[in-house]
This record gives sequence, structure tokens and C-alpha cells, in this order.
Amino acid sequence: MPPPTVRDLSHPIVDAMTVYPGDPPVHLSPALAIGRDGVAVTALGLGSHTGTHVDAPAHVIAGGRTMAEVALDELVGDAVVFHLDGLADGQSYGLGELAAALPGRALPDVLPPIAIIDTGWWRWFGDEHALRHPSLDPAAAAELVSRGVHVLAVDTLSPDPTDASGTTSFPVHELVLGTDHLIVENVAGIEGLPTRVRVGFFPLRLGVDGAPVRAVAFLD
Repeated sequence: MPPPTVRDLSHPIVDAMTVYPGDPPVHLSPALAIGRDGVAVTALGLGSHTGTHVDAPAHVIAGGRTMAEVALDELVGDAVVFHLDGLADGQSYGLGELAAALPGRALPDVLPPIAIIDTGWWRWFGDEHALRHPSLDPAAAAELVSRGVHVLAVDTLSPDPTDASGTTSFPVHELVLGTDHLIVENVAGIEGLPTRVRVGFFPLRLGVDGAPVRAVAFLD
């Protein structure tokens, strides 16, 4: 049996790339060079929530689980993909928009453990327009969790609203992470994914509040 086709759903990590307002800037610089040292080594300076990354509960919940306590099998599994069309800058979307994106225009009573929301904003990553992304209604986030979603993945800087100065209000984060679930942000390349797909988010093994991931979809 041939192996499945794998699609990369991650933004590359590059020097001076877009980060959430207030997060540490990304700096990649040569530390060793082949001509001088016989090997090439790059020094990395970046925050734990750089690029496509996972938020552990400890990101917003004091005493919450860190990435050291998150098992890999929590981040690999069946996913439902919501392709949302025509969202406006800063628009809040909820159960109506999510249900309309599925066959039959209805939200199943039981959902897969991973939900991926495609607002189309992954195309704006690296542009100032990325800050004006749509955001998820907290009541809709609560309903997704109640129907079985453990990992909420979005293609935006945050499932909550963002502005140029950042924000101190994170209702979706507090709801999802506060019930010991996980969030993945800045998922890329979602266009054309089937409504049901198997995915994996593979984080760096950091015992902190989050970690960059290599996100992949497994296609038959």
C-alpha cells in the first residue's frame, strides 16, 4: 500500500517573520559557518508562540498543563474542516457560519477531536491585514468543545480578536484552554482540504506554555 500524501499546513519560520503583537521578534543568524568552522549552525531567537504553533493550557491558565504534559496523541487524529467564505475584516463568526460550511448545513451532535477553521486569512500572514482577522464567537467555541472537539485550530493569529497593540481579553482562549483543551494558531495551506481529514500537529518538545509545530494533513 502506498504511503498517504502529506500536505504541510505550517508557515515557515524565517528571520523577522510576523508574530502576535508584543511577542518576541524572530531572529535567525549564522552562529557557525562551514568555511570558518567546518559546519553550519544557526542561532535561533524566537518566542514559544512563533508561526504555526500550539497553545498549552498554561498559556493563559495559572497552573495549567505545559507542553511537557501534552501527549502527542492529543495532537494527531481525525479533524473536521470548516471552510468559511466571505468573512469581513474583524467579523465575529459563530455556529451559523460553521454549520453552513458542512454537508447538510448542520453541525453534527458529535464532532471529531480536532476542528480546523479556514477563514482564508492564512493568505494574509506576513501582511498588516493579518491583524484584522475574523474571530470566533466564544459561545460557538463552547459548543464545539461540548460536541467533542479537543483541539481548536485556526488559520489566524488568534481565535480571539487581535489589534496592533495586542489584547488582554482572551475569552476563547480562556474557555478552551481553561477546560484543559488545546489551541493551534496560524495553520496554513488549508484551501481544498476535505471536510474530514486526518491531521497531525508535531510540536518542539518544550516544557513551556506553547511550541511551534509542523502541521500536516494526511491525504489518501
